[in-house]
Amino acid sequence: MRLSSKHVLVLSIASMAGHGAMAGQAESKGFIEDSHLDFMTRNLYWNHDYHSGHNNAQRTADRDRREWGQTFRLDFSSGFTQGLVGFGVDLSGYTVIKLDGGAGHSGQAGVLVPEGNSTAHEASSAGANLKVRVSETELKYGNNLRPYNPVFAPADARLTPATATGFWVVSNELKGLVAEAAHLTAAKDFNSTNLSDDFFAAYAGVASDTVDFLGASYSVTDQLSVSLYGAEYKDIWRQYYGNANYTYPLSDNQSLNFDANLYRTVDEGSSRAGDIDTTAYSLAAAYTWGAHTFKLTYQKIHGDQPFDYLGMGPGTFHDSIYLANSSQLVDFNGPNEKSWGAFYNLDMAAYGVPGLSFGARYIVGRDVDGSRMDADSPYNFYGSERSEDHWERDLEVKYVVQEGSAKGLSVRVRQATHRIGNGASDASADQVRLIVEYPWSIF
Repeated sequence: MRLSSKHVLVLSIASMAGHGAMAGQAESKGFIEDSHLDFMTRNLYWNHDYHSGHNNAQRTADRDRREWGQTFRLDFSSGFTQGLVGFGVDLSGYTVIKLDGGAGHSGQAGVLVPEGNSTAHEASSAGANLKVRVSETELKYGNNLRPYNPVFAPADARLTPATATGFWVVSNELKGLVAEAAHLTAAKDFNSTNLSDDFFAAYAGVASDTVDFLGASYSVTDQLSVSLYGAEYKDIWRQYYGNANYTYPLSDNQSLNFDANLYRTVDEGSSRAGDIDTTAYSLAAAYTWGAHTFKLTYQKIHGDQPFDYLGMGPGTFHDSIYLANSSQLVDFNGPNEKSWGAFYNLDMAAYGVPGLSFGARYIVGRDVDGSRMDADSPYNFYGSERSEDHWERDLEVKYVVQEGSAKGLSVRVRQATHRIGNGASDASADQVRLIVEYPWSIF
């Protein structure tokens, strides 16, 4: 008998809950005693200027997008009741205020709620989860779930985090092994107040009302870790992921790191995104010397469709792409595309300025070829070009206050430039983000 993803989820919950000692739940101090209340403010300025090569009419209409907003977020996480089985709750509330929509511009940069409505100046939403813990296994049910893994990773890079509704279980029963599974039935995007949105194939723009995933990460040694994941987006695709990460220490302040990522995606059910038969992989090698890290990357897409991943609303993109060259503006994930990248990061703590860091990367993509794609594919905006090329340069500066009353306050500036050489499946653009964030633990 072939097991459905729902059957696999139920079996995984049962098996994970039955293993290991009762250390986690046995150490519970109580519902109130282990509870936490955290408050966070985030101020975000977003300026995205398109220049050329738009792949749809909306991009042409929203050529120059600017928005500025403020959010206030309150997260309560209870402890667990004592006993063999512990019970608890998670509660969250979000309030967003639009400070400026960009006079003379679209005001629809997708960073504010509700749903890009440029006339709305504020919005609020809330979510809650019930949670149960047995031993080192925790099961949550609610509409405020935030899994984060290679096949399902709702973003928290705008004013409010995206969340999902459904069941999610995480187990730490075996030392070094973190296993998780979920059955998810609704989404709330980062620019929405609606808790019952669909999930999307981000590039195809088609929706699914159900996502299931199952996966695990295992630390083989202190230097080597591996992970395997699988996901089903109902009537869109099945996606499988594998990773190996190894760090080789050269001395007390020098090391080499090697990272390999592999995705395999095939269409599923009624194939709402059309035929999909894509293999994507990336390789990265990094050298760290004290405060400096240098990294080289290579990425390849095999298939006549792009590598696609999670969306939680029309036109939004989330973080379920762990390929090395996925960047601020583009992902270098076109049909048959190959790309190379060079990265540099500097931690100024070694030079007497703890909390200050710099980052830069430059990526070149070549040979994007959508000429063999089906004419009715939702990915056919890649057109008939056989050798599209483009590049992106990203710069980032971040400072986090290390002590005093403002400890934890961070200021982050991200600037990205993307240029297309030939072809029209993407856009030349410049983007600046300024993010000021202050987290405060109330108790």
